[in-house]
Amino acid sequence: MHTKQTVKYRCEQYPSGNCYYYKQEIITHDSWNNLDSLSWSRPRPISKRTFFQREKQGYRVEYKFINKQPATVHSISSDFR
Repeated sequence: MHTKQTVKYRCEQYPSGNCYYYKQEIITHDSWNNLDSLSWSRPRPISKRTFFQREKQGYRVEYKFINKQPATVHSISSDFR
């Protein structure tokens, strides 16, 4: 079980207005005594409700605004068919 010191919650906001919520935990690749082996886990999706519950409970939260340009769509010419 992770504590408030070993877990963080993240909200990623996009220009479209969409928000995605994630949880990350500190994990070790060797030993808890080896500080160089500690890192954040891969972000795991969580619900909006869980994110705001944990924020009220005092867990560490981050708000991150992702400002990526939309993908460009190219049409395929008849030469490639």
